Amino acid sequence: NNIQLCLFIKKALVVHYEVEASILGEGGGHMLGERKEGQKIIRVKSLSPSTDVGALAKKVVEECKLIPPSRLPQVEQLLYYLQNRKSSPVEGKGESLEKKEKRTVKPRELTPFEGLELNEEASITRVDEYVELLYEGIPEKIRGSALILQLARNPDNLEELLHNEAALGALARVLREDWKQSVELATIIIYIFFCFSSFSQFHGVVSHYKIGALCMSVVEHELKRHDVWCEELRKKNKSAPENGSLRRDQEKALRKYQGLLAKQEQLLRVSLYLLLNLAEDTRTELKMRNKNIVGLLVKVLDRDDEELLVLVVSFLKKLSIFLENKNDMAEVDTVERLARLVPCDHEDLLNLTLRLLLNLSFDSGLRAKMVEVGLLPKLTDLLGDENNRQVAMRILYHISIDDRFKGMFVYTDCIPQLMQMLFECGEEEIEAELISICINLAANKRNAQLICEGNGLKMLMKRALKMKDCLLMKMIRNISQHDGPTKALFIDYVGDLAAEIRAEEEEEWVLECLGTLANLTIPDLDWELVLKEYNLVPYLKDRLKPGSAEDDLILEVVIMIGTVSMDDACAAMLAKSGIIPALIELLNAQQEDDEFVCQIVYVFYQMVFHQATRDVIIKDTQAPAYLIDLMHDKNAEIRKVCDNTLDIIAEYDEEWGGKIQSEKFRFHNNQWLEMVESRQADESETYLYDNDNDRTDLFYSAGTHKTLDGACRKTLYCGSLSHSDVQTSSSPGRPATAYGFRPDEQPFYQYS
Repeated sequence: NNIQLCLFIKKALVVHYEVEASILGEGGGHMLGERKEGQKIIRVKSLSPSTDVGALAKKVVEECKLIPPSRLPQVEQLLYYLQNRKSSPVEGKGESLEKKEKRTVKPRELTPFEGLELNEEASITRVDEYVELLYEGIPEKIRGSALILQLARNPDNLEELLHNEAALGALARVLREDWKQSVELATIIIYIFFCFSSFSQFHGVVSHYKIGALCMSVVEHELKRHDVWCEELRKKNKSAPENGSLRRDQEKALRKYQGLLAKQEQLLRVSLYLLLNLAEDTRTELKMRNKNIVGLLVKVLDRDDEELLVLVVSFLKKLSIFLENKNDMAEVDTVERLARLVPCDHEDLLNLTLRLLLNLSFDSGLRAKMVEVGLLPKLTDLLGDENNRQVAMRILYHISIDDRFKGMFVYTDCIPQLMQMLFECGEEEIEAELISICINLAANKRNAQLICEGNGLKMLMKRALKMKDCLLMKMIRNISQHDGPTKALFIDYVGDLAAEIRAEEEEEWVLECLGTLANLTIPDLDWELVLKEYNLVPYLKDRLKPGSAEDDLILEVVIMIGTVSMDDACAAMLAKSGIIPALIELLNAQQEDDEFVCQIVYVFYQMVFHQATRDVIIKDTQAPAYLIDLMHDKNAEIRKVCDNTLDIIAEYDEEWGGKIQSEKFRFHNNQWLEMVESRQADESETYLYDNDNDRTDLFYSAGTHKTLDGACRKTLYCGSLSHSDVQTSSSPGRPATAYGFRPDEQPFYQYS
């Protein structure tokens, strides 16, 4: 039952099967059963590039009774794959039909017994003789283990070594007892178990002998030894020898240190590689984390051996996908140690380091650390490296998400390079990473100025309008929101943008074009002419109906109306079209959305400046009543715009002015009135006030006053008001929208 075929080792197939035995009763019923799993290895040593795979598959099925004839196509497929496979199983960790992640970089072939001369070639039939050497002195143990390693490096011998429990037990015992006595011995024995760890199905035997725990102890001990060596070397160098004898001693100590370091790094490499293989099991990885594997690996990052660094960074990259490991890396200055590896001449090491930094860059604190240690200009320089451009750009994108760091891109060569990449795209679709970082950077005023230098804006607008590229227009929209010289550059494109605002266009495209137009608060721009020429009023009025479009588009329509309402003639035209009642209806429908409420109130604020629209709002609508209700809204921005609007209404209409003053009086003195109503007599007054003159503070004056809770309140301004009086620092222009800054919104671009 349940037969499974897979490739196992070089020129071999493995048949996994289950045997089920049942005991039947007298009536033929099932009484007792037992199930057992097993596997059979089928070696196909005769397989070569010229072998007839079909004929060989038939022979395998005929001779192996476990494989039913129906599995012939699968056997043939496996043999064909085995025939054409190039990588060795040790490096590839075994192959199966299941999809398996390939290791990004394979560390250099390990040679643990360099310098050890063996006058004989190991034989699998003499393993017992080699095991006997493990019971002698250190030199004999090194020789015996080295001979066994010769066998273990051939994957064809692993199965037979696996069944020799005496050999594996002796090796594990020697490692456990003598690893501190000889670095060479420890390296060789760990290498033997590393050969087993290269295959997932052998991980059980490695775990059985607790080799992983031993390797953790070895790595920790060796790192401590290295600290001692460095301290001793530092003391010798500090002595500043003057005579030749001391100088020779110093050079001798340095050579000794370098020799010890080379052997130690070889031991570290094989130990860490074995741990990396075992970490395929997340439960084993968790055990390693509990023993501070992250701290040990990060400490190794200070080494100079590139092959060792490739292995360590690979290990850290694998660990970094888990939150707990990422947090551990943040505590031991991982980013600071990785910064020195960017850039480096070793291509694999550089690529792995960038991918590790990419994983870490999802954490805002670690992103800040990357900027702090100077990685921003280094990553910018890598945009010209074809092999590492995409990874570098993704890290830069994550950094550009944070408003704190957007402005720092000005001091690098990043923006000119990004613009060059945009222009080189031609009519091809822009890469997601490229346009994403451009959108983020355009949200910064100084970056926007750099983007627009030369013909930057002209080229962007030309491509966006031609390709109807929504993302590129989103970038342009970000540029348009900044006051200053960049906003004036958009005057030439007002007509092009207005022409795109049509019902037949896609909403997403119209949203970006309309949002760009709404940002153009440019003095002396004839909005009346624009609305008439492109017949925009019917479109704007139609989109104000609740449910007529997505909320984002309706909101942009409101913002657009607020922008064009600065023009006297345009505001009058809008009032005649019946837009004000439509706005009130929309306010009723969206009263729970602060963004909608704030922008609609701002439209009223703009319109009360103009005589025609002011009369319509005050006399023909209930807008002032809605504003009075919103005067005490919990949103500070809404309260500010309401106060400014009501101040203007109160100046020009006595009836509404009295209502507004009465409401402000009622609110500001509410606590006092409630206490007066609940307390009847003079006895409460002596408790509340020191003298009668204090009561005067509870009534309106031209300045501010304090309520009983001590809070300062803004009072009604009783002097005459003009347009310039209201546009002060206390009543800023159009309120900032939440576009691009919604806290519940995910970053624009995400990738797996």
